[in-house]
Amino acid sequence: MELSRRAFGALTGSALFSLALPAGAAAAAPPPAGPPSAGTVTFDRYSLIIDGRRVPLWSGEVHPFRLPSPSLWLDVLQKMRANGYNAVSIYASWNYHSPAPGRYDFTGVRDLGLFLRMAADAGLYVIARPGPYINAEVDAGGYPGWLTTTPGRARSNDPTYLGHVDEWLSAVNAVIARHLHTDGGGSVVLYQLENEYASHTADPVGQQYMAHLYAKARADGIDVPLFHNDKGRNGYWIPGSFDTGGEQGRYLYGFDGYPSPTGAPPDWGYFGSGGAKGGATASPQTPGLMAEFGGGWFDPWGGAEFGGGWFDPWGGAEFGGKGYAESRRTRDAAYERRFYLTNLANGIKIHNVYMTFGGTSWGWLPAPVVYTSYDYGAAIDEARNATSKVVPMRQTGTMLATFPDFAALDRAADAAASSTAVRVYHLTAAETGAHVYFLRNDTSADATCTLPVVTAAGTVTVPAAPGGLRVGAKDMKIVATELSLGRRTLRYTTAQPMLRAAGARRDVAVLTGRPGDPAEAVLAVDADPTVTVLGGSADTVHDAATGTLRINTVLGGLTRVLVTGGGAEEPLLLLFADDDASAVLRLLTAAGEPVLVSGPPLVRTAEREGAVLRLTGDTTQDCPLEVWAEPAVREVFWNARRVAVTPTASGSLLARDPLTGPPSVTLPDLTGWRQAPENPESDPAYDDSAWRACDLTTSGGTTPVPAGSPVLFADDYGFHYGDVWYRARVDSPGDAGTLSLSYSSGTQGLLMAWWDGRPLGTHRQPVPAKSQDTQGTWTATVDLPVPGDLAGPGRHTVAVLVRRMAHEEDGGANDAFKSARGLTSARLDGATSALTWRVQGGSTTGDPARGPLNTGGLHGERAGWHLPGFPDRDWAPAATLQTGPRQGVSWYRTDFRLAIDRAVDGSVGLTLDDDPAHAYRVQIFLNGWNMGQYINDAGPQHTFVLPNGILRPRGTNTLALAVLADGTTPAGPAGVSLTLMGIAAGGVPLTLVDAPGYAESRAAAG
Repeated sequence: MELSRRAFGALTGSALFSLALPAGAAAAAPPPAGPPSAGTVTFDRYSLIIDGRRVPLWSGEVHPFRLPSPSLWLDVLQKMRANGYNAVSIYASWNYHSPAPGRYDFTGVRDLGLFLRMAADAGLYVIARPGPYINAEVDAGGYPGWLTTTPGRARSNDPTYLGHVDEWLSAVNAVIARHLHTDGGGSVVLYQLENEYASHTADPVGQQYMAHLYAKARADGIDVPLFHNDKGRNGYWIPGSFDTGGEQGRYLYGFDGYPSPTGAPPDWGYFGSGGAKGGATASPQTPGLMAEFGGGWFDPWGGAEFGGGWFDPWGGAEFGGKGYAESRRTRDAAYERRFYLTNLANGIKIHNVYMTFGGTSWGWLPAPVVYTSYDYGAAIDEARNATSKVVPMRQTGTMLATFPDFAALDRAADAAASSTAVRVYHLTAAETGAHVYFLRNDTSADATCTLPVVTAAGTVTVPAAPGGLRVGAKDMKIVATELSLGRRTLRYTTAQPMLRAAGARRDVAVLTGRPGDPAEAVLAVDADPTVTVLGGSADTVHDAATGTLRINTVLGGLTRVLVTGGGAEEPLLLLFADDDASAVLRLLTAAGEPVLVSGPPLVRTAEREGAVLRLTGDTTQDCPLEVWAEPAVREVFWNARRVAVTPTASGSLLARDPLTGPPSVTLPDLTGWRQAPENPESDPAYDDSAWRACDLTTSGGTTPVPAGSPVLFADDYGFHYGDVWYRARVDSPGDAGTLSLSYSSGTQGLLMAWWDGRPLGTHRQPVPAKSQDTQGTWTATVDLPVPGDLAGPGRHTVAVLVRRMAHEEDGGANDAFKSARGLTSARLDGATSALTWRVQGGSTTGDPARGPLNTGGLHGERAGWHLPGFPDRDWAPAATLQTGPRQGVSWYRTDFRLAIDRAVDGSVGLTLDDDPAHAYRVQIFLNGWNMGQYINDAGPQHTFVLPNGILRPRGTNTLALAVLADGTTPAGPAGVSLTLMGIAAGGVPLTLVDAPGYAESRAAAG
């Protein structure tokens, strides 16, 4: 649905600002109800200003194309909103939407408009990043396969290239323009031009290119602020560096940062150095914009046991194909606090975490450097589970949303803690008088200190109670002064302010920190207050002389302190929540009033109808439910079921019985396999007359064509993804000696050949060790001796299968993505004539539902063996998926049935396992969808997510495995099983993803 400004404000929490404002500030009137109206998006040097309000963006990156089940997009978006994010940043990948020149598809799993509507429904602003180049560890950096053979230098002012770009942008911008915040109902507030473009920064090629992209966005109706993301703090493409057609004040400078987690967080802005290149200081009149900041790191092929590795060029951290658990461990919750809070201290007010949900690089989407999973070590894992990393995001995002002081901070006088292990960043909000201190400990031991802070009553040293401030090892915390809690002022707090909400009859505030940390909060009071500790343990001291009430506690669970009187008419409920307690606190609005919910790990929505409050959300186990709402609320429903509640002394409604978790889920064993050998193309009698003749003499790519050879590159013949077959016939007088084959691929590419149907052998590109070139083009020449007993005179047949591992990305703007894939040359010693080749690969247009990146050129793919409904009755039963050494492809198929309750969201994966010495790989197809590639002797991935929607949780599913073996070892997984990767009671309504089965595909093909 399209949302009105009022509805969107309620969802994002901005309605709370009219309820809890700094002392002396007037409450802003809510916008009038009615049809959607155009909003405004501007900015100053501090932050975005949306509809007249300062809005720091606390954003996370999500790629719709990495979750090919549109109904699950809402699940991820609601989980982000529930965990403190107020924005989502998205790429649109050109190759995902364009199977051929002039063809653009925004339907089905590519329905970008649906994603944007869901983002608005979830209450999230959107940062749109449509390329044309995105990088993102995807094939060709997002460029479509067909662009690899077009003339014109990419990422330049070349008119041929710009013509293709304009066609793409016209298509994607038409979708984005309908969802602008400035055009009524939508939530897109920022739009990115290009991506990490570091070429031609000081010459007309780059300047004209950027000016063209700017003008194109405006011509297409994109009227929100535009920006570019600099790859690091270089000062490239700051305002004024290219022509914006005279338009002023509508362009921002942004940059990316992926520092090593093993070092100290860098200072980008207020506390940084480097002059014009000093991060946010490169553009002092625009807000600090961190377009990408490392929320994890991508993982390459090859676990440590296989010698693989990846050297992090941003900071020197080696992640070595160890799996995403390692990325999540090194960039954990403490890393987020230490690095992200440092960014805030440096003036970053548009902060996007890449990735927040990484998802899956399914099909042939991944660039050569990465394997199928793109989990990234993100806060929400690939199976859509919220990890411990969401806790700091929830704490800080909610703080930014409910304490406007943090939206306009300036650097203040330097302050020092009593411990030299603690670095202090001191900022102040001139508009409110608040002071904020960011305390960071970069050492490997906890630090204890005191700190002088500025208050309205003068400078005081905190804490007043003995014991000091505790700053954990390699961690960070916030101390703040003079914050409004609605009807009262918080003189200072040594626990991080997390949220505040003011209702008609009660104020609520939450302060948070690490379990076991001492916390001290001091309130300004005009008279004797009444203090009641309702839960937990706390000490209080009222000092009439200074007009303060001091509350001390040690964080553990949820400590509740009720303050009445003291000069305010309405009570204050002050909650001290450690990390675990804050992880189950959610602030929402219902009927324009704040609702605070504690207990469930996920609360999605809240709606109020008079005395009835309706909540939706998830439980992963039995858990309590407690609700603070307006006094009129007397009934509570959870996921449409009435919950018996009892009023408490805290002013809440407490469920008398726990909410129940999900029932157990039993997954079936995978049995009933049927098997068929493949690669008939290797048979000399195979009819290849319908294949494309390799008769081109010039290539549209950048790889030189060998002298005297026809073009063999697969892309020039329209075969852009996956496996490609070549066949040649050659006359020999009987002295054929060596067949030399040259081929080009990404890392882990593979070539295998046959002579007159007999295997000649396999060559495989290596897993690079600690290389920064793992995503580049790999070439090799393979010399294969012709078997003596088959080298007699006459006509012979050569068959070659090349598994390509995607196109190179184009981060250097040097047309690297146009490097050849497939065979590049062939020579046979002793032949009397040149080899005459034909080529066959997969179609990018044959399956519009699943899209151009789903299938390659294996015989089984072309024949529909991967599709549900394929008649495999004649296939042989297979008691095992392992066979002896055989070069080539074998297929296995089975059906399995699931019966997961409709009220349960179960995330299911497929796990493959075997002796790592066995050399083979498996392409995994679920209901016709290519869910990824398993390489047994490289790793590290063994479990592949099967997303609901493609997976039928209640019904029959078809699993097909294409096993490609090099013929040197036994092949085929010893273990194949379904794995429950996550389970919750709740979820979102699931819509099955529609795609044709075998019968429908054959009918459509005629």
